[in-house]
Amino acid sequence: RRIPDPQLRMVKVKAYELRDKSREDLLRQLDELKTELQQLRVAKVTGGAASKLSKIKAVRKSIARVMTVVNQNKKATVREVYKDKIHKPLDIRAKKTRALRRKLTPEEAGKKTVKMMRKARHFPQRKYAVKA
Repeated sequence: RRIPDPQLRMVKVKAYELRDKSREDLLRQLDELKTELQQLRVAKVTGGAASKLSKIKAVRKSIARVMTVVNQNKKATVREVYKDKIHKPLDIRAKKTRALRRKLTPEEAGKKTVKMMRKARHFPQRKYAVKA
C-alpha cells in the first residue's frame, strides 16, 4: 500500500467546511493551493505523471471554492455595515430589472400634484341616493 503524497491529499475542498474557517486560514489555504497549482503546471511542462496532470482541474476548482467563500464573507460584512444606511454600494443593492429599479415607489406614486388636489377640492365625488 502506497502512502499518499501530502500535496495530493488536500485537493478536494468542501465549501461548508470552508465557511467555518477564519479569513486568515482561508487566505493561507488559497496560497497553498496556488503554489500546488504552480507545481502541477511545472510538472505538466516537464512531462510529469498522468495523475498530476489530472489533478490540475481539481486544484483549480478548489481555488475557486475558496475564493467564492472569501468573497461571500466579504460581501456579508459589507451588507452588515450598510444595513441601516439609505445609500448602498451598487453590488449590495437589489438587482431586479432596470425598469423595476426606476419605477416610482408606492409613496411617490400616491402623491398628488397641486392641480389634482385643486380639482378634487372643487369637484368632489358626487353622492347619489339610490331608491329602494
